Amino acid sequence: MKPINKRRAIALGALALGAFSVGLPTLAQAQGYPTKPVTLVVPFPPGGSSDVLARALTDKLSQSLGQPVVVESRPGAGATLGAAYVATAKADGYVLLMGAVHHAIATSVYKKLPYDFDKSFAPVTTVALVPNVLVVSAKSPVTDVKGLVAQAKAAGEKEKLSFGSNGNGTLQHLIGTQFASATGIELLHVPYKGSAPLTTDLLGGQVAMSFDTITPVVPFIKGGKLRALAVTTGKRSSTLPEVPTLEEAGLKGFDLGTWFGILAPAGTPKDVVAKLNAEMVKIIHSPDFKKRMEDIGAEPIGDTPEQMAAQIKADTARYARLVKDANVVID
Repeated sequence: MKPINKRRAIALGALALGAFSVGLPTLAQAQGYPTKPVTLVVPFPPGGSSDVLARALTDKLSQSLGQPVVVESRPGAGATLGAAYVATAKADGYVLLMGAVHHAIATSVYKKLPYDFDKSFAPVTTVALVPNVLVVSAKSPVTDVKGLVAQAKAAGEKEKLSFGSNGNGTLQHLIGTQFASATGIELLHVPYKGSAPLTTDLLGGQVAMSFDTITPVVPFIKGGKLRALAVTTGKRSSTLPEVPTLEEAGLKGFDLGTWFGILAPAGTPKDVVAKLNAEMVKIIHSPDFKKRMEDIGAEPIGDTPEQMAAQIKADTARYARLVKDANVVID
């Protein structure tokens, strides 16, 4: 092996120092993060599950990070407007997204999206799984799934029973179409801009039923204003243990629920993502947070970025099939 001469050694040293210096800003940014407030974008209107989960998380995250973590609502277009905003934000960890299963679904529902859900984001952690629940007004004569199906068949095609959702192409929409297909009934879909207006109309009798997440409707269920007929997940909810699953009601293999999780723009430094994950998982697994989740009907998760990425990939493929079966396409 030939010895390195002095001039070459100096050149190699300069190159190495230059390469090291290039990495310094990112390293310093990761180590010092955060030095200013962090914004968590919720792509749904206030009052829904995502908003409640975001505020429960950020209350404690602000303390652990030593900087305010502010919840910013940017609803619209089936949660894709908020996602598009975060996808184009600076990848430094100061703008995050409260993502949801709806974003995996939107990949197949929308012909064009201003972002690629698989490539535009860096998963941080799944916060919680929130079961969806089939509910009707407490004034309805229907007391179980069998009775609801009978009522829908009696109404016929001209007077279809209606079900509300948080928008076209959302999970609530797909659950409704799957429920109708599995039971052989005709239902009229009524899209809303969020859980709050949907619940108001459900209470008022403007829509016959909904398949919303438990969080926004559980106070009305426990208050006797809404009646829960079944949860859509494979197992019963710990918040509503007396309510059967749709599978128990006769719909074999029915297991659909809504997950919510935190994502950062793609390219966010791995150290920043790792720090966010560590702090969030610690909060999610804490007794106080678990109790809060139990109160609102959510099941805390707190997984790794890799596990969340795998969940997104699996759900994107799974719901592509459901979207095709439901023939839901939005320009």
